[in-house]
Amino acid sequence: MSHALAAATAGFGTGLSLIVAIGAQNAFVLRQGIRREAVLAVVGICALSDALLIALGVGGVGALVTAWPGALTAVAWIGGLFLVGYGALAARRVFRPSGGLAAAGDPVGSRRRAVLTCLAMTWLNPHVYLDTVFLLGSVAADRGPLRWTFGLGAALASVCWFAALGFGARLLSRFLSRPSAWRVLDGLVAATMIVLGVTLVAGA
Repeated sequence: MSHALAAATAGFGTGLSLIVAIGAQNAFVLRQGIRREAVLAVVGICALSDALLIALGVGGVGALVTAWPGALTAVAWIGGLFLVGYGALAARRVFRPSGGLAAAGDPVGSRRRAVLTCLAMTWLNPHVYLDTVFLLGSVAADRGPLRWTFGLGAALASVCWFAALGFGARLLSRFLSRPSAWRVLDGLVAATMIVLGVTLVAGA
């Protein structure tokens, strides 16, 4: 029992160390949380996607993917161009602000866009595969029969992080009640997305 707990704890810590960083996915979850738009759906997509990717890595799928190196190159190009495009839209909001929290728009349309954008940011980012499938998978393999317990701990870390980021972000809403504050946030999001997108394309 102690060995299983140690494996799960190690998985939790490893998973948390990989996802707690400034990136496209985290920036998007944070923005949705502050706007309180489709937060449950976005958090659920991120957490479930991570769980699936972790399971693939623990199951050894990473070794199969390396046999087709062109796959990651294609994902890098598609994901990079997508991030640059999203960053350009965020930059456009800096110069043409929509009014912060008050400009939520059509709830159904906003939810649909949020879900589609979240799916794209999650599955079109090659770093997700490198970190979650390859890195976590290789670390889990060293745990032998406890590799799935390690993977469970890593998946739990994703659930805790994205839930805290998405639902905890609303605490910042009172500081972002003015359009000028949203222009700063959108400027940071734009810079993050464009830099990551250009980096992906350049490294493809």
